[in-house]
Amino acid sequence: MAKSDITGKRKLLAQNVSHSNIKTKRWQLVNIQARRVWVPELNRFVKLNLTTRDIRTIDKIGVVAYAKRYGVTL
Repeated sequence: MAKSDITGKRKLLAQNVSHSNIKTKRWQLVNIQARRVWVPELNRFVKLNLTTRDIRTIDKIGVVAYAKRYGVTL
């Protein structure tokens, strides 16, 4: 399953709504990217499946601080 390794975000069940208001089920997929992230505290790369939102936040605050926010150990 496509799922973020840090936040745990995954696909959601939603509905298509037609002009006549008929509802059919569909999946809202998450934009998951496989990335190698450098962790200076561990002095190595870590391979993670991340959402694009995760990647932007990691660029701002760092991977260790972001993982700590969600209670994940690298």
